Amino acid sequence: MTDRNDFISREKFMQELMRYKKGSVSRRHFLGVTGLGLATSVLGATLGRQAMAQTNIGDRVVLASWPNYHDPADFDSFKALTGAAVDLNVFGSNEEMLAKLQAGGTGWDVFVPTNYTISTYVELGLIEPLDMSLIPNYDPASFDPRFAGPGTVDGKIYAVSKDWGTTGMATNTANNGGKALTSWKEFWDMTQAEFSGRTTVHDYQLTTIGNALKYFGYSFNSIDPKELADAEKLLLAVKPHLFAITSDYQPAMRNGDAWLAMCWTGDGKQLNRDMPEIEYTLGKEGGEIWSDFYAVPVGAPHREAAYALINYLLDPAINMKETLFHGQPVADARVNAMLTPERLADPILYPAADLLSALEFGAAQTLTNPDRAELMARFKSA
Repeated sequence: MTDRNDFISREKFMQELMRYKKGSVSRRHFLGVTGLGLATSVLGATLGRQAMAQTNIGDRVVLASWPNYHDPADFDSFKALTGAAVDLNVFGSNEEMLAKLQAGGTGWDVFVPTNYTISTYVELGLIEPLDMSLIPNYDPASFDPRFAGPGTVDGKIYAVSKDWGTTGMATNTANNGGKALTSWKEFWDMTQAEFSGRTTVHDYQLTTIGNALKYFGYSFNSIDPKELADAEKLLLAVKPHLFAITSDYQPAMRNGDAWLAMCWTGDGKQLNRDMPEIEYTLGKEGGEIWSDFYAVPVGAPHREAAYALINYLLDPAINMKETLFHGQPVADARVNAMLTPERLADPILYPAADLLSALEFGAAQTLTNPDRAELMARFKSA
């Protein structure tokens, strides 16, 4: 769990919890050994899990989410606890998610939208206001409003915070003299030179177009026709030099087919953890900062299971396991209190203030802007 002096390990905590539940130790001993604050938090979550286990929520729940974004062991434990298996559907962009929801018949019970899309889902009637009585593990006071705030629209909570992060680049420094790239100008220029045939970009217009706009110093969210025309010219010039357009780029980076990737925080952390020569950096010109959420689409076929899964994943102890697995920072102070100082100081997860200040949250207008959608279609078909 942590190596801080004011917390014990999760394994030791669970041992003490089982002793307490069996009556082998007193409540005073239990609280004294584990620490009152943490004990109260986990006991409450434990009671919530016990209540969940006593409720018949069906045998499955369908989750639509991003690649490399959840610890499979947590899905296994959810099934063991509730009897409901988690059926994971993976998507590569918010545009793809929106199109599938508008088409209907997805079968999704829970999905993971990004901050800038939520107001559009509300306007289109695709997302339901959450019944917060079914998500007792969500404590609004514990969440940083900068990242959790977009889940609330017109005073109603439509989505609860999962995690947050940035969009940068992953460089295999072994193929670049030990140096990581630090700007979007380098990214696009080197893709057409030393890294030709070795670069991947997202199958996602927000980030691929947005980071092409940064090459010229434009806003990541620009919908200005002239600025989009400049971005398109760059993307079409780069297209023959790409290895792939994909939002699931880890396999190519790991096997050496790709040396450079447009990359999200968690993927950057996972790659760097397993292959230290792969470094994650932000472009000095700016780019994207984002937050993702759990939400329930209107007409979810397994609604009770949807709420049970969201509540389970927001249990601070489970959410801690999730963040250690997927590598994205979370906005829940209860989880951050259980992480080591080294983790909280990780420059991949928590970049320097000057780099963060240059980043932009995605804007709602970019999700449905036809010019950006058509630009991305031309780029992919070129």
